[in-house]
Amino acid sequence: MTQPPSNPEIGRNVVAAGIRTNYHDVGQGFPVLLIHGSGPGVSAWANWRLTMPHLAARARVLAPDMVGFGFTERPVGINYNLDTWVGHALGFLDAMGIEKADLVGNSFGGALSLALAIRHPRRVRRLVLMGAAGVPFTLTPGLDAVWGYEPSVQAMRRLLDIFAYDRRLVNDELAELRYRASVQPGVQEAFAAMFPAPRQRWVDALASPEAEIRALPHETLVIHGREDQVIPLSNALTLSRWIHRSQLHVFGRCGHWTQIEHADRFSRLVGDFLAEAASDEPRPLDPVEPRMDPLT
Repeated sequence: MTQPPSNPEIGRNVVAAGIRTNYHDVGQGFPVLLIHGSGPGVSAWANWRLTMPHLAARARVLAPDMVGFGFTERPVGINYNLDTWVGHALGFLDAMGIEKADLVGNSFGGALSLALAIRHPRRVRRLVLMGAAGVPFTLTPGLDAVWGYEPSVQAMRRLLDIFAYDRRLVNDELAELRYRASVQPGVQEAFAAMFPAPRQRWVDALASPEAEIRALPHETLVIHGREDQVIPLSNALTLSRWIHRSQLHVFGRCGHWTQIEHADRFSRLVGDFLAEAASDEPRPLDPVEPRMDPLT
């Protein structure tokens, strides 16, 4: 997997859960693990390039390419599923010697972060779920198009138009750049193996059980773009209802690229939320009186 050393998507590498993993490590302080989404040609750097410098002023920021994506090794015969990805994320924390971290997950990465917090609650301090999967929902045309991507510059341009509310962020140069990333050796083969049609089953496979989400003891920030065409806003409302210690922030005039379309505001929001957590420890939920939920 040889690439020009000037490629900013390539950072350091470590063996995590037996997989040689490309990752970025910037800043100092309490560790924050950023988990990217599942778009074609995605990498940790492409997803978090505007976020990492801001958060690194307050924390140690780690952003790995999850197995199957970016410049991380793609083992022959690997089964891409939630267990594999959660195991890889946990193995990355172990390889880095990190006992506990804050998690920030985008879309597919939100589902992984949610599952990791449920399965290994003592490894997580606070949780940020941005445009997150991880709960049941009906496959959107936008997500079907993302997971069904067939490589071409035109197809990539159409996907970028789906991702962004502000079309000024989308141009032919960006489409060409992301197209090239999507056709690196092994990338499209791995991507096509992850989410073949019919794709509703993969939405369901990334979902965690409602009872386990409701039992989460962590302070959680749920973030979503109001005009998101990939993951519906209803996901954020569901998560904010189910997670007892949650806050919800919805960005108007924003699609699925919250961390890019509102980069400065997103980074401040997340940074402030995580900075409040100096004394946080996951603990049992406070007893609450039963109540009627007007949104169910």
